[in-house]
Amino acid sequence: MAGKTFNLYCDESCHLENDHKPKMLLSYVSCAYHQVKMHTNFINDLKKKHNFYAEIKWSNVSSSQYKFYKELIEYFFATDLRFRAIVVDKTKVNNGNFDQDFDTFYYKMYYHLLNHDKKSNFAYNVYIDIKDDLSAYKVNKLKEILNTKFGVFRNIQNIRSHESVLLQLTDVLMGALSYNLNNEDKKVVAKMKLIERIKHLTKQSLEGTSYDKDFNMFFIELR
Repeated sequence: MAGKTFNLYCDESCHLENDHKPKMLLSYVSCAYHQVKMHTNFINDLKKKHNFYAEIKWSNVSSSQYKFYKELIEYFFATDLRFRAIVVDKTKVNNGNFDQDFDTFYYKMYYHLLNHDKKSNFAYNVYIDIKDDLSAYKVNKLKEILNTKFGVFRNIQNIRSHESVLLQLTDVLMGALSYNLNNEDKKVVAKMKLIERIKHLTKQSLEGTSYDKDFNMFFIELR
């Protein structure tokens, strides 16, 4: 097992300080490096099967594409792909107490997301969805923070979501959690059905910390 490499495909939701969404999520899908091509090919074949030609995104979930998204989620749970998310209640963020700004807080949360359960004899490539012009700065900052403590992060870089269906899968799983936690007015039936399917497959409520290795959710208690 020595020398095994994993790719972590990272995304974020409701991560802006003043977006009026109470819960911020940072998450990733983890894939063994040697399996990336296999999973990518399977998901692309699944798209063809369902005549699905758009980018895979939670915001695109609708009744007409429900079967595709349902099969995609079931595929994730049938494999050894893993998912991890951290959830932060932004209403409890008090940067003044720590003499920090929201950006510093954001990096601390990314650190909590990525440093969990990392093996010193494994290597990790981190791919982060490009969101804005600050993306390159964010990546360099994360490299700085992570590699001062760990030598295991071999590569940390930005990619665009359309370049990786595994990054798109992160968006879907995280989107489901975020929708479940942040949207009081849950109107999209297909989205609610997918959330129920995830609850069934994980045997979790999706509303509290879970220590499941394959579908790990950590709700951070801010002091």
